[in-house]
Amino acid sequence: MLPCFVMLDLETTGGNAVADRITEIAAVRIENGVETERWSTLVNPGVRIPPFIQSLTGITDTMVADAPTFEDVAPHLLKLLNGAIMVAHNVRFDHGFVVNELARIDLALKVKTLCTVRLSRKLYPQHKGHGLDAIMQRHGLHTSDRHRAMGDVDVVLQWLRIAQTELGLPTVQNAAQSLLLGSASVPPHLDTNISDIPEGPGVYLFYGEGALPLYIGKSVNLRSRVMSHFQSASKVAREMRILTEIRRVEWIETAGELGALLLESRLVKEQQPLHNRRLRREKTLCTWLLHDDPKANPLLKLVQFDDVDPARWAQLNGTYRSKRQALDALRLIAETHGLCPQLLGLESGKGPCFSCQTGRCKGACAGREPLHLHHVRVRMALSVHRLQAWPYPARVAIREYDPRTNRTDIHVLDRWCHIATVHDEAELSEVGQARSILAFDLDTYQMLSGWLNPAAKRDVRVFHLGSWEQSIND
Repeated sequence: MLPCFVMLDLETTGGNAVADRITEIAAVRIENGVETERWSTLVNPGVRIPPFIQSLTGITDTMVADAPTFEDVAPHLLKLLNGAIMVAHNVRFDHGFVVNELARIDLALKVKTLCTVRLSRKLYPQHKGHGLDAIMQRHGLHTSDRHRAMGDVDVVLQWLRIAQTELGLPTVQNAAQSLLLGSASVPPHLDTNISDIPEGPGVYLFYGEGALPLYIGKSVNLRSRVMSHFQSASKVAREMRILTEIRRVEWIETAGELGALLLESRLVKEQQPLHNRRLRREKTLCTWLLHDDPKANPLLKLVQFDDVDPARWAQLNGTYRSKRQALDALRLIAETHGLCPQLLGLESGKGPCFSCQTGRCKGACAGREPLHLHHVRVRMALSVHRLQAWPYPARVAIREYDPRTNRTDIHVLDRWCHIATVHDEAELSEVGQARSILAFDLDTYQMLSGWLNPAAKRDVRVFHLGSWEQSIND
């Protein structure tokens, strides 16, 4: 399949590569299609093995009590991997555990990886399941040592031989090389293994030598999005600058796209990455407030969002980053709709305005148009710029669930503001009762106004806190 690779499998005390430990290692080195070494060993993890894991793998605390530690076996493992591709079924899992175990003894792992789950998807796209049990059932494979490291290694090697027989060696080789080439554009100085990055939703952070991130982004497929940065570096100047500076990638998984959007917006504003242009922290936004009295002069007052009660946000017209931007926008509205710039407060003076003299104002300032009618036209002209009214009677929560990771995120929202993200009903109840100071954020407003729009037809469950009345926007 590849000129030189090591088929690897681990058994561990759990699924968390940071907190859990290795209990067994099995590795078979293949060079030019010939098996050159086969090695397996139990490993003393230094911690108790949970009963569930003992029943699953058959590896007990007694069995590993006298086994070597990972530090003892690390030199031989590194020798086996030297010059080879690490291959495993769900290689991200195995690679992550090896990296963390080596880090505990101040060693690093520099090795390319290939995932046979992804290889199976590429070779057999017509099938839905590509886990090891699914592959065994599909191809009639059997083992008496399922969930033991060498038993699982042998199953994957059997499957590779079957795939080569069914599809031909060139097809398997080309598929494997294609998966490896997918990571060919990864910067050579990057310390993060791309295969460790999950394929689900979340936020990714690019770091250079310093403590602050160079760039923060979001995606529904983190690994694919990170790779797209590297692959476009030769064509996009900004991507090339990031490519030369990046040293590591970190990520935060979410349960869905909305969680990724909200988290990205918050982190960019908090950390101000050098290469982010969007979602930067806004200075205080300003907006136009229309007077209720048609005789008021001026009819509009420029106010700061921070000075307006959130209950009145739906009465505000437009969101502007500066007074100049607000004035320019209002002048354009006046010209487009034939409104009086003098009554709007754009010009000073009494009597007919200059636009009235040139026929661009319908004469409200000269008594030729009733003030109440001009007021109605002003309100209609501003309506397209008006903030949407909050569509719910109170604070609400949107639940996102990712069945792949079994993660639940519940986003608590109030009048277009993101209050918090929690993960269970106990936290949700606590947040639902707490009072929060609402701070308007334009990016969050634009994001949520689109997300909560019924026309978007999203399968979103909205819970009215307090009553827990459930409705579904679909």
